[in-house]
Amino acid sequence: MSGDESYIQISDVSKHFGPVVAVDNISVSIARGEFFSLLGSSGCGKTTLLRMLAGFESPTTGEIYIDGLPMSEKAPHHRPTNMVFQSYAIFPHLDVRQNIAFGLRTEKVSKEEANSRVDETLELVKLTGFGDRRSNELSGGQRQRIALARALIKHPKVLLLDEPLGALDKKLREEMQIELRSLQQSLGITFIFVTHDQEEAITLSDRIAVMSEGKALQIGSPKDLYNTPVSVEVADFIGQMNFVDAEVLDVKSGVAVIDTSGLGKVKIPTSADFAQKGARGVVAIRPEKLKISEKKSGALKNAVEGTLKSASYYGNRSHYHVTVEGSDQPMAVASQEVDIASGNTLDSDTPVWLSWEDGALILLPQPPA
Repeated sequence: MSGDESYIQISDVSKHFGPVVAVDNISVSIARGEFFSLLGSSGCGKTTLLRMLAGFESPTTGEIYIDGLPMSEKAPHHRPTNMVFQSYAIFPHLDVRQNIAFGLRTEKVSKEEANSRVDETLELVKLTGFGDRRSNELSGGQRQRIALARALIKHPKVLLLDEPLGALDKKLREEMQIELRSLQQSLGITFIFVTHDQEEAITLSDRIAVMSEGKALQIGSPKDLYNTPVSVEVADFIGQMNFVDAEVLDVKSGVAVIDTSGLGKVKIPTSADFAQKGARGVVAIRPEKLKISEKKSGALKNAVEGTLKSASYYGNRSHYHVTVEGSDQPMAVASQEVDIASGNTLDSDTPVWLSWEDGALILLPQPPA
């Protein structure tokens, strides 16, 4: 690990509210200039962790370091951080310029310098010419930019963002994701971003911490989390996934022979400690890694017969649900190409074959009861 990779060090940090453990012994290093996301459902502890970084909450145990300095004794306004809240917290009685300049109230800067920095920040968030407008004259996207500008005018080393796009509609949200990522890359500031939206986290982040019940279940790049999740909970939270129950029959030379409920007997390379003969587990496969066809080709090494139950057309791809013997849940399939002999559609209750390439299956530990 280089020095930059430990620019922010969260070391064994926990936060208790009475008997409730909101954050449970989390340790993570965040690099200088990294876009790092805390991803999880409501109540998982991600916002509490963000507030501890900002200094609005204090860790019950552990320490947070920024650029090598401990933060526990530093008040929020003495930390090299600034925060963008989900509500934006824009003052309705102030115009845009006054809202942005409000962040400078604790700094001893001249009026000329303050005006110059406001102009510079307005240009940065693409709101040049909006300085005299009131908050009720702004769209949701413009208010979000004002909240960003008020934080950025302080030139923080770390920008903390608590679901800042949550109030925007889908189209504007996607546009702002692109702008936010571009802004972060141009400034080179470390962004720590809280979201419950896995697509948003994947789109924006260099790395993601998937959180649940105060713990960091897995930390990695979007690609790593999507392709090599370490648990059913992570696999289910990042994208869509099919799961079937499994039993390990044997393990030799790093390859597990597994009997599954629905996919038959399969072989999966694994080095997992739990993959021992007789162990119960879960085999997972992404919908786009399943191929659906009317007939079984002799070239198909990995295949299972099923019955089509539903089909939906989404323009660039079709989604199918197929029941297979032994599995309680239908298998989801996402495909751009379907091998259909009788035309370009498949009807419900049609017998079909599902196939997959070697390496498409993932062996995961059985989740706790």
